[in-house]
Amino acid sequence: MRGSSLCVPFSFCLHYVYALCIILKVGQYAKNAGAVCSLKYHLVWCPKYRRPVLVGAVDRRLQALLQQKTKELNIHIHALEILPDHVHLFVEADPTRCVAEIVNRLKGFTSHTLRAEFASLRSRLPTLWSRSYYAATVGSVSETVVRKYIEGQKGK
Repeated sequence: MRGSSLCVPFSFCLHYVYALCIILKVGQYAKNAGAVCSLKYHLVWCPKYRRPVLVGAVDRRLQALLQQKTKELNIHIHALEILPDHVHLFVEADPTRCVAEIVNRLKGFTSHTLRAEFASLRSRLPTLWSRSYYAATVGSVSETVVRKYIEGQKGK
């Protein structure tokens, strides 16, 4: 230490900021060995040809399968809505899983299982899901706030 000023190592400051974020925002952030994060996604996908096949027993079984697979992948479901011709899912995931992997695992697992259990899904469709999906990030901070924060760092 020089004079009356206190020199604190930069790594200590980062740890302090992370700890403060966790204390102040309990429940908003997840923590693993290398990251503090809040990664939430709105995902939507449809059956092939947007056929309205997600009804009745298929709907109920799909919901159970999605619950099972997300638990296995350590993904938290905040909201799930199954309509006859598409699925809406609001999930929170660890940064070790990219969006494409999450969607592909959920669609692959549910397609394989549902087509094995429901013959009508095999006879009416060549595959259960279309190849495309919609994904958007959902966060508590707007793009404008992030831009202003980053721009404000240069002068420090």
